[in-house]
Amino acid sequence: MKRLTLLFVYCLVCFSPISVSAQRHEIHDENFRSLQVVANQKWMDLPVMVLNDGKISIDFDDLTHTYRRLTYRLEHCEADWKPSVGLFESDIVDGFIAGNTIDNVKESTLTNTLYTHYHLDIPNDKCRPKLSGNYRLYIYDDDDNSSAQPLLTACFMLTEPVESSMGVRLNITTQTDQTINGNQQQAEMQVDYGNYTVSNPQQQIKTVVLQNRNWLDARWNSKPQYVMSNGLRWSHNQDYIFWAGNEYRKFEILSTDYTSMGVDKISWDGKNYHAYLFPTAPLLNYLYDEDADGAYLIRNSDNIEINTTSDYILTHFQLNVPSPYPYRIFLNGDWTYNRLILAYEMNYNSTGGYYEAVVPLKFGYYNYQFLAADEQGRLSSFKVDDGHYQTENSYQALIYYRPQGGRTDMLVGYTNIRFIKR
Repeated sequence: MKRLTLLFVYCLVCFSPISVSAQRHEIHDENFRSLQVVANQKWMDLPVMVLNDGKISIDFDDLTHTYRRLTYRLEHCEADWKPSVGLFESDIVDGFIAGNTIDNVKESTLTNTLYTHYHLDIPNDKCRPKLSGNYRLYIYDDDDNSSAQPLLTACFMLTEPVESSMGVRLNITTQTDQTINGNQQQAEMQVDYGNYTVSNPQQQIKTVVLQNRNWLDARWNSKPQYVMSNGLRWSHNQDYIFWAGNEYRKFEILSTDYTSMGVDKISWDGKNYHAYLFPTAPLLNYLYDEDADGAYLIRNSDNIEINTTSDYILTHFQLNVPSPYPYRIFLNGDWTYNRLILAYEMNYNSTGGYYEAVVPLKFGYYNYQFLAADEQGRLSSFKVDDGHYQTENSYQALIYYRPQGGRTDMLVGYTNIRFIKR
């Protein structure tokens, strides 16, 4: 069996988070890669859909290339992503909440790196969620009785139907309470209760606002400026000021036979293919370049059976700076699960004068940015790239509600907008 080198194994062994964030996907087994969680084929959005209106698709690869009988367990979570404790299994799903097998399993074909691809849709005939809210899905090896540790964890969210939702409106302005047309953007939000009875909004309503689906900088439960009888409004809220940033860098690898967007060259070392991206430097000026705000999409040149015919390739990243920063630098995008992970940390090459990283990636289209962290692995305010108010970013808002005496948080509002400066 052809396998990637020890470098690949090292990256996977180090696939542990610097900082724990329970609301995001996690891979716990070194052999698993390319976890994707997509709602209704909207790969550029958060995995959010209306309850019983479509499907959540979960895809991943096992690099052992050996069939394993994998099962899953579904867990309902509160707004803060802590497991719900006041619910019975029959409250959460029609069918079975645990022990269901993943039956859609295919081996890779004509690839240098051999792997087994697994696909799961939620809901299905064995497991159909009944409640809105946050869900965490755990994958287990049913043949391994020695450990209760899941192989991976996937997260998604289900909302109440539109007729049962609260109204949510987001507006983004570059005239923030700190700068006017500077390097920041500010979110303004209004929530209309609709038919819900809210007597104590501080306890009953929970909110999350995100920029580009990135949980690292999520704004949780910010205090509204206006509390009205029929809703809440956030205006001139200091907590909703976001760094505008710059457009994401992007590249595409579709084949080992030729280079595509953002790729300088592709080589073969006798065991593995290597893709060398064009070296980049800190972005000081703003230049519009259409991107996907950190999203990624697995695909290849034939665009046929992409999940099983797309190969893995060692991808070389390079950031040119004359001297190292007093911070740790990480690659970041949806494909890093918007977490600071050791496998995606950049190392400084003092001889060449650049940061570098080598990451095994499956063929596809990728966006990425550079994030800085302190020695404890916490997101730093230091920015590699300058921020510009014109930057096109997407913003997401999640609204949770618990009725008086209720046992769990319902997801009653969601909106996703894209800011485009005209």
